Amino acid sequence: MVFGIKFAPFSIPFRRRLQTLAIFLSMYIPFCGIISSIILFRLLYTQYYYITLLYLFWWIFDHETPIRGGRRINWFRNLPIWRLYAEYFPIRLIKTVDIPSNRNYIFGLHPHGILSFSHITNFLTEGTNFSKLFPGIIPHLVTINMQFKLPIQRDLFLSAGACSASKESWNYILRRKKGTGNAVCVVIGGAREVLDTIPNTMILTLKNRKGFAREALENGASLVPVISFGENELYQTMHHEEMSTGKKIQEKLYKLLTFTPPLFFGRGVFQYSFGIMPYRKEIFTVVGKPINVERISYPTDAQIDELHEKYIQQVINLYDEHKNKYGYGDIPIKIK
Repeated sequence: MVFGIKFAPFSIPFRRRLQTLAIFLSMYIPFCGIISSIILFRLLYTQYYYITLLYLFWWIFDHETPIRGGRRINWFRNLPIWRLYAEYFPIRLIKTVDIPSNRNYIFGLHPHGILSFSHITNFLTEGTNFSKLFPGIIPHLVTINMQFKLPIQRDLFLSAGACSASKESWNYILRRKKGTGNAVCVVIGGAREVLDTIPNTMILTLKNRKGFAREALENGASLVPVISFGENELYQTMHHEEMSTGKKIQEKLYKLLTFTPPLFFGRGVFQYSFGIMPYRKEIFTVVGKPINVERISYPTDAQIDELHEKYIQQVINLYDEHKNKYGYGDIPIKIK
């Protein structure tokens, strides 16, 4: 401890240092997109202008890939860095039942957390052996279109199997893509749930999120609830009180922008007192039993509501069944 700062000891095993490096590098992927954009723009005014033009042509040619099932590259998903990424916390993917590959699925991921580390690890990489646990199931983590606008960043996301969260993208994966075993993996609470990311709580934004239920009925996709125990504990957040100043500011930003920058802090690379690195907290991601859904081309509001309520109850049951095992025994689940 120096000047109130707790520094990491020099005797840390080399593999733990590699784990920290893996997290550090992954957190700066968005900056890679920004920096790449600046570099490509500057190259336009040099003798290497053709590099920018070539990438621009590629971007135009490839612009529909995020809504056409992505461009997953298996060797990229199996890179050793993703094992190190999962080991940092560590993150463990828990299978409760077999999931047949003769249907298509929508995996509902809960909670969002600050940066969704467990959902990225489990469904965008093979860091927790998803393909071995669920053979024949091809996960497609869907995210906002902004992730596919910046160069390099978009290509990294697409290579990992990410897709756009648009309706067209969902329909392609669940209906027009050949074969079965395709899974849309969606953080249902979205950016709104970030505001309720508080350690030692499980607050899910779900009551008024019915779009996924409609998509499930229209495409005949089974619903699979997924809960990550420990995702909310990776950072200390600054909006503990419901009516705190920070919470009010974030609520206003969310209404204006439909997303909000979270107020949080964690640890640093070489010290444990402050920074944007997540804490080393164990995460258990439990994949529940599928709710089989038959296709209805034009579902009624009553049918959507019925499936939505059934899903919420399944999420509550999954949480109650496993909360004692994974350290949430005295923490009630709250559905907003």
